[in-house]
Amino acid sequence: MSTGLPFFLRAGLLVAALSVGAAPQGFAAAGDKPGASNSAQVKPADPEEGRRKVLDELFERLAKAQDEVEAKGLTGAIERVWMHSGSDTADLLMGRAMQALQRKDYTLCQDLLGSIVEIEPQWAEAWNKRATVRYMADDALGAMQDIAHVLSLEPRHFGALSGMGFILQGRGFDKRALEAFRKALEINPRHEEMRRLVDKLSLEVDGREI
Repeated sequence: MSTGLPFFLRAGLLVAALSVGAAPQGFAAAGDKPGASNSAQVKPADPEEGRRKVLDELFERLAKAQDEVEAKGLTGAIERVWMHSGSDTADLLMGRAMQALQRKDYTLCQDLLGSIVEIEPQWAEAWNKRATVRYMADDALGAMQDIAHVLSLEPRHFGALSGMGFILQGRGFDKRALEAFRKALEINPRHEEMRRLVDKLSLEVDGREI
């Protein structure tokens, strides 16, 4: 695990991912053209477009959740969508990787996740899972690098933001950790444990700066 100045410099670059906006991507609605014949060929639906629309709706509802119970239900739904890549091969490998993780076989788990990100590099959750395993295997810098990939693909990934915050806090970068935690809380404002953490860390960071 890297320590000292090199980690600080790399962490600073990775935290820049927090500045990536979470604006939803727009999708053009394909309506029927006036006067089109019934025999006109219908363009098949784009699975990724449908997936993105589902996530956009879930995140919109999460931002307006009335209590923590509702928020937990919505975050669970979001995580279930994230866990499906759209590739049977990648999903099968993910299942095997999670089995290896349960056995604490971090080497095999990382190997499987490495294969997944090679065949499905746009699957944010594969990068997120590898970040988790790298952190558990005491590779904090590797975990941070994977988190940067996650946030470039899905800036709203509250799990990756929380993970980044905990890694930075563990290295003493409390101010940057607070930025990550606050971003996660903006996405899921009913996460009471995160709110308490933000409140506590805010007092500590603000107190040092006075």
